[in-house]
Amino acid sequence: MIKSLHDAGIKSEWAYTAGFASIGLSFLAWTISRKAEDAGVDRADRWGIFVGHWAPTFFGVGNALRSYEK
Repeated sequence: MIKSLHDAGIKSEWAYTAGFASIGLSFLAWTISRKAEDAGVDRADRWGIFVGHWAPTFFGVGNALRSYEK
């Protein structure tokens, strides 16, 4: 899979950037859900956690790509 991503032109820096962006997006999703929906804090927490789980995946892919690039 990592070879396929590398061959497609995906760089490790992009994966790291996506990881940091997903952290910010997690906070944004939590804030918007908390203010825009009447479902309460529990639902907002679930949205924030859902998006927050993307960050470790992106960082892991970034590490794998960095190792492959070397």
